[in-house]
Amino acid sequence: MIKSLINKFRRNEKKEIINVETAPLSEDQLRIVTKENNFVQPSQFMVGCSQSVGKQRDHNEDALFWFNATFANGISDIPFGVFIVADGMGGHQYGEVASSSAAKALGEHILRKLFFSVFGNSHEAPSESLQEIMEQGIKAAQKSVITKAPGGGTTLTAALIMGEQVTIGHVGDSRLYYIYPDGRMELMTSDHSLVQRLLDLDQITEEEAKNHPNKNVLYRALGQAEPFRPDIQTTPMPKPGYILICSDGLWGSVSEEEIFRIATGSEIPAIACSNLVEAANKAGGPDNISVILVKTI
Repeated sequence: MIKSLINKFRRNEKKEIINVETAPLSEDQLRIVTKENNFVQPSQFMVGCSQSVGKQRDHNEDALFWFNATFANGISDIPFGVFIVADGMGGHQYGEVASSSAAKALGEHILRKLFFSVFGNSHEAPSESLQEIMEQGIKAAQKSVITKAPGGGTTLTAALIMGEQVTIGHVGDSRLYYIYPDGRMELMTSDHSLVQRLLDLDQITEEEAKNHPNKNVLYRALGQAEPFRPDIQTTPMPKPGYILICSDGLWGSVSEEEIFRIATGSEIPAIACSNLVEAANKAGGPDNISVILVKTI
C-alpha cells in the first residue's frame, strides 16, 4: 500500500560515524565530505533540463517532461517527482508525435494515480505498487503512440521519485545514470538495441560498437506491434548525488568521463544541462539531444 510506503519515508534517523581514522584530505575529498554532511530538511532536489536539435538534423524528435513537488508537515517528508525522456523514430512528424504522446501519456498517468490522490484532498491512496503504476503508465504510452503515430516509435525512460526511492521505467536506448560525488557513475538502464545485444553475447567489442552500422537499430521500442514488458526497478535514491536521464544524442557523442565532469561541475543543474548539450554539439551533434539532471540534496 502507498500509505504504508509513505510512512517509511520519515526521516528521523540519526547517522553515526564509528572507527574514524584521521588523515589529511585533498580539496576534492573535503568538498565531498562537506556536501555529504550538509543535511537539508525537508528532503528536496534541484532540477534542470536542456534540449537541442543537434547539428545534423533539421527537426526535433525528442520530448522531455518533468514535474516535482514536496510535502512536509514536520512528521514526514515526501519529495515527489516525475522525469521522462523520449526519443522518437519514424521520420518527420511520426517520430515527434510518438515521443510527445508517450511522454504526455506516462506523465498524466503517474500524476493522476499518485500526485492528485496522495497529495490532494481525496486521501485515497492507490492499491497498486509504484512499479505497477509505472508499468500501467508505459502501457498507456504504448497505446497512445499506436493511436496517434501509426508507423512511428519512441524510446521512453522515466524516473518516479517518491520519498527516498526511485522507480525507473525503461524501453529503448535512452539512458538513466546515477552519479555520485565520490566519482562513481552507474548506468541504471540497459539499451534495447542490436549493438547492445551483440555486446552482451561478446560478438563485438566496445570499440566496434561505437561505429557499428546498426547502432541505432532497436529491438524494443514503444510503437511496436509485438507485446513486450518494460524494464522496471525500484532503488534507493542516490543521496547526495544526481539522476541523469538523456537521449542517445548525448551519451552517443560524449564520453561518460566528460558527462560526469560536466554534470557535477556546476551547482545549478540547468547550467550543467546546457553545458552537456553544448558538449554534444561540439562533438558533431549527429542527433537530437535531450537531458534532465536531478540533483538530490
